[in-house]
Amino acid sequence: MIQLCRIPPRLLSTDLVGLVGIAFAVAAPFAWWAMHQWLQQYAYHTTLSWWIFAAAGLGALFIALSTVSYQAIRTALTNPAKSLRPE
Repeated sequence: MIQLCRIPPRLLSTDLVGLVGIAFAVAAPFAWWAMHQWLQQYAYHTTLSWWIFAAAGLGALFIALSTVSYQAIRTALTNPAKSLRPE
C-alpha cells in the first residue's frame, strides 16, 4: 500500500494564500468601481454588498488551494521510475 508523506498544510499553502490575498486586495477595489460605474447606467440598480466580494475571494482561494493540493497529491503518487528517461 502506498503511503502519502505528510506535508504540513502550512508549508503547502502559506505563500499561495498570501499571493491570492494580494491579488484580491488589488482586484476588489477595481471590481467594485467597475461594477458601480456599470450599474449607474440603469434606472433600477442594486447596491453592491461586501459579502459578494468576500464570497468571490473565498471562491478564488478555494480553487487555488484545491488545485495546488490536487497537483501535490498527484505528484506524490507518481512512480519516479516512470518519469525518468530510459538509459
